[in-house]
Amino acid sequence: MPAENAAEMYLPHFVVKQKLTMMINRYEVSESDEAGNPTRLMALAEQKRMAFKEQVTFYSDAGKSRPVFGFKARKKLDLNAGYDITDEGGAQIGFFRKDFGASLLRSTFHIEGPGYTGTGRERNQVVGILRRFTELDFIPIHFDFLDAEGNALFSVERKMSIGDRYRVTVPDDRVDFRVAAAVAVGLDALMSR
Repeated sequence: MPAENAAEMYLPHFVVKQKLTMMINRYEVSESDEAGNPTRLMALAEQKRMAFKEQVTFYSDAGKSRPVFGFKARKKLDLNAGYDITDEGGAQIGFFRKDFGASLLRSTFHIEGPGYTGTGRERNQVVGILRRFTELDFIPIHFDFLDAEGNALFSVERKMSIGDRYRVTVPDDRVDFRVAAAVAVGLDALMSR
């Protein structure tokens, strides 16, 4: 039985798979079993390349008939401004931003959602430094997001492989699936900056 303050849309684990095209990065977000095998498509997202004001919209299907959530930069060309995560009706359900100062040696992000705040960092500083100084796109990426008390909110992991596929594990039922999915896609989009 979910806790009283559980998120409206909670999923304990899901996967995000990126597909590259010429003008748009596309992401498939699927619910998964505990082993990380996709079981049900939850949303499709698109991020326009070269956009000055970052915006990613998640749709219910490939026909883009219904936008179901998304995230958008608060300010143009201000990388520290952060991103508002909104539901289908445009109401804010979360927020995240990259901490560029703390990210020099280990990428760091801050998140907020109903009833929690947290910080996510790359799990392995050596891998983080190696990733910055090489052009190897298959290096694993692991982020752990913790609340102020050090409790796990969620984690995002990309195994060593060609093609981006992230496994997201969400032990804290306060974290809405849409917030964790937006952050996972945001990590991918912002890692090169």
